[in-house]
Amino acid sequence: MRHGGQILADQLKILGVRRVFSVPGESFLAALDGLYDSGIDNIVCRHEGGAAMMAEAYGKLTNTPGVAFVTRGPGATNASSGIHIARQDSTPMVMFVGQIARGHRDREAFQEVDYRAMFAPLAKWVAEVEDTARLPEYISRAFSVAISGRPGPVVLALPEDMLSAEADVPDLIPSTSALPDLTGPAQTILSRLKTAKNPLIVVGGPLWTASASAALAQFAETAALPVVTTFRRQDYLDNRHPNFCGDLNVGLNPTLAKRLQAADCILALGTRLGDIATQGYTLLDPAGHGKTLIHVHADADELGRVYAPTLAVNAPAPAMIAALAASNAKQIAPDLTQQMRAEYQTWNTPKATPGNVKMEQVIAHLSDALPDDAILTNGAGNYAAFLHRYFRYKTYPTQLAPTSGSMGYGVPAAVSAALEHPDRDVICLAGDGCFQMTLNELSTAAQHNAKVIFIICNNGQYGTIRMHQEKTYPARVSGTKLFNPDYAALAKSYGGTGLTVSKTADFPAALDTARASKSLAVIELCLDPEALSTGATLTQTRAAATNS
Repeated sequence: MRHGGQILADQLKILGVRRVFSVPGESFLAALDGLYDSGIDNIVCRHEGGAAMMAEAYGKLTNTPGVAFVTRGPGATNASSGIHIARQDSTPMVMFVGQIARGHRDREAFQEVDYRAMFAPLAKWVAEVEDTARLPEYISRAFSVAISGRPGPVVLALPEDMLSAEADVPDLIPSTSALPDLTGPAQTILSRLKTAKNPLIVVGGPLWTASASAALAQFAETAALPVVTTFRRQDYLDNRHPNFCGDLNVGLNPTLAKRLQAADCILALGTRLGDIATQGYTLLDPAGHGKTLIHVHADADELGRVYAPTLAVNAPAPAMIAALAASNAKQIAPDLTQQMRAEYQTWNTPKATPGNVKMEQVIAHLSDALPDDAILTNGAGNYAAFLHRYFRYKTYPTQLAPTSGSMGYGVPAAVSAALEHPDRDVICLAGDGCFQMTLNELSTAAQHNAKVIFIICNNGQYGTIRMHQEKTYPARVSGTKLFNPDYAALAKSYGGTGLTVSKTADFPAALDTARASKSLAVIELCLDPEALSTGATLTQTRAAATNS
């Protein structure tokens, strides 16, 4: 006989779970007891949102479900931000939520929430385990749902009396599945690409691998095809590769936007071709775009959901790329590829910004100085546009960022990455607004010895909102100014290294010091608020709006 918490922990071990992220609660004490001598690392976090984001980042890094434990009521609502990220980013994740005792339901008991209703729009599947003996069944199904088709988050509610009860039940052993032979579909795809005048590969989506990157590089080079990635999937192909032609992000290269519109054959690999990639569905109209659209996706429900494809292939993108790489394709569009590559390089030539600390130079130095396998994380904000435009991602996985555009993500994601890859450089880039949303997880980093360098882009404002504010209501600044603490002192209070950079020339030495510290480190960049974006200053943005 085992209590529910022990059954749960034993099943997690069988499923290969090595680490979970939690904020403890009395609602799942039995689960904490089960984890006690399980050999599974329990990373105690400072906020449920941080725990959920760490689990989501783990899912991105490992292609296995990240696991979080949070308590009922406010614990679950706090964690919903991480569930939303996992849903929109198609990341495998399982979150266990403590729940009130079964006999207390429907009385609005202490912290009672109907989790099926609460998480239904956010998660792939939500369930509540009523019977201790069925825990292996529910957990096995949760992991299967989280990773299958289009991956995503699953939420399991665990009533506290169910967890503490005992049952005599065997564990479940996970099954394996084989991939179909994609040789035929690969040849069909090639025949469509060969007849196109302006073919384009658009790659994105979840469950990428280093071998898929290598296969994509091989296929793109052999077939002489241009490759672009979707929003925050830039590490899917070495950005130095001659066939890498940019990314479809919020600060899109205008020339690349025209190329997407002009493409007569698009091979969409793994991506959903969402609103960011298509600039609000304007570059590729779901109502009719006149292109040959070949859509490859692991989830059949995504094929034809928004766009009606000319050819739909229900398969994981990495598997299809492996088949394409083995097809011995001939040169299809060498001139187009060279032109698009040149346009990408022109776009990525640094454009000077105002102030004593110039982000374009900071990012260029990071790109040149860091090892190829350094992991960079970020949340949301205009500061990230500099990273997207000027950093060269060399290997996979090295980019951890939310396609959902969630602020605060970079800090917990970096902690998770540093725990998973303690031998690699992990850099979190965050705006002062973004950083302050989850800076409490520096305590988690310090407690668990996660060696992260946090680079804070301090311009004293919510920069993205200020930009839109100036475009819409120029000179009427409301609700976008920020107060900032002494970030260097904050880092030191956690036993780390704190540095402040007020001149661009001082950044290389600061980075060297932070890397040499082998501990948590914070580098604060004192930015000029005029440096509003990669393309326009604050004054230019305001003037354009005023004169329009």
